[in-house]
Amino acid sequence: MSAAKAPLQVTVTGAAGQIGYSLVFRIGSGEMFGPDQPVVLRLLEIEPAMPALAGTAMELDDCAFPLLAGIEMTTDLKVAFDGASWALLVGSVPRKAGMERNDLLSVNGGIFGPQGEAIAAHAASDVRVLVVGNPCNTNCLIARSHAPEVPDERWFAMTRLDRNRAATALAAKAGVPVGAVSHVAVWGNHSSTQFPDFENALVNGQPAPSVIGDDQWLKETFLSEIQQRGAKIIQARGASSAASAANAVVGSVQSILSPTPPGDCASLAVVSHGEYGRPEGLVFGYPVISDGKGWHVEEGLRHSAFAQQRIDATTEELLAERAAVSDLLGA
Repeated sequence: MSAAKAPLQVTVTGAAGQIGYSLVFRIGSGEMFGPDQPVVLRLLEIEPAMPALAGTAMELDDCAFPLLAGIEMTTDLKVAFDGASWALLVGSVPRKAGMERNDLLSVNGGIFGPQGEAIAAHAASDVRVLVVGNPCNTNCLIARSHAPEVPDERWFAMTRLDRNRAATALAAKAGVPVGAVSHVAVWGNHSSTQFPDFENALVNGQPAPSVIGDDQWLKETFLSEIQQRGAKIIQARGASSAASAANAVVGSVQSILSPTPPGDCASLAVVSHGEYGRPEGLVFGYPVISDGKGWHVEEGLRHSAFAQQRIDATTEELLAERAAVSDLLGA
């Protein structure tokens, strides 16, 4: 019988929020890190949310998860990131009525800069960071700039929810189960400029465009549906995606820790090193291949002029966001 694994220290920021609430139980149950990996949840919140966080912790206790080795609740960044091997940065300030995107970027920059510094100072040497709080690409850029000691390959921003939405829409159009859809990547920004790559997606191993046979639907209805899905959910339920976002966090982490199935890819925003001609240093959505230990951006994919134009547009938005937060970036 093998010795029990040491508990994994997992930080979740904004842990009392809707996404955090949906997420922490799936971590504590063992779903995210596996059935033999104990975890300690390090839950960060702002002071006004601490009573709600205490209630969440009570519920976690009441689940009696065998793998949940401890819960640390705190408002202190040092405590939150102490020894963390995974930092799931969920908490952010939501966009309010009348708020411009640049305002949102600046407000959240004041959150993610100090978090980056705390990760560099207090997290474990093997820490990996997944930024979920929006605008996640640029929030990740800000946090990373304040933690230059943490290697580029340990930073991720979440495009998995967009990927899941795209796979579901393609499956519905093709009349197949969602499991029949693979190799769906989301290029660029997690925003309305994103490009969910239908051109390289597969349905039962065949190119999605040839299976679906409706270019107009793919280029217009499909793209618009995925790009605007988050706004439609807010309109329908009066709040942004929560359970589906938490599900995408689980899927993102698993796609990093598990080998990518042959012929498939993971969808993650990672630090660009010039792949596909994109500017270096942006946190950019790419198709990613993992062997369970490391990962790389998938090479050799081709895009039509239509797709290239969309990828250029989302690149320009990310460059504009980087310029807008230039005074918030670290060394």
